[in-house]
Amino acid sequence: MNPSPTRVLVLFATGFEEIETITIVDVLRRADLEVVTASPGGGLITGSHAIAVESERRFAELSARDFAAVVLPGGMQNARTLSTDREAQRLIREARDLDRVVGAICAAPIALKTANVIRGARITSHPGVASELAGERYGEERVVRDGKLITSRGPGTALEFALALVAELCGPEHAAAVAAPMVLLPRA
Repeated sequence: MNPSPTRVLVLFATGFEEIETITIVDVLRRADLEVVTASPGGGLITGSHAIAVESERRFAELSARDFAAVVLPGGMQNARTLSTDREAQRLIREARDLDRVVGAICAAPIALKTANVIRGARITSHPGVASELAGERYGEERVVRDGKLITSRGPGTALEFALALVAELCGPEHAAAVAAPMVLLPRA
């Protein structure tokens, strides 16, 4: 049973964390979701470990209104850009204002804080940026869901994070169906 088509926007810039970005896009597409990748200027973007990925669109061309979710992978340089890029900040705020799913992993929750969209929400992040999120309701679980806001810790939690996005967008049964053929390790 396939869910109705849903569009997800993944925002990234130079210095993105490759494991997180590729895992998010891959898992969402396995779930039959339409994924659009975007960066500040479009084109080929180099990650934090020198792997280049093609961005399909530019931030300025897009509106969160056209997407069910806006997702931010980590990588410190990427997170800093998403925190300072006017168009990225607009898309994040727009998504929250429209009650869309917003996800951020690793260092990317700092861009959510800059956008002023996490006040009062429970979040997590990579331990290396936890101090930048002081004053927020911070948890150390691998994935934290607070309504339609989903955050996660880092590369090692990318599969769980992506599946949490699928569960929110398509239901837990669909997420389980997507996870099964990936032969994930059973929980201890």
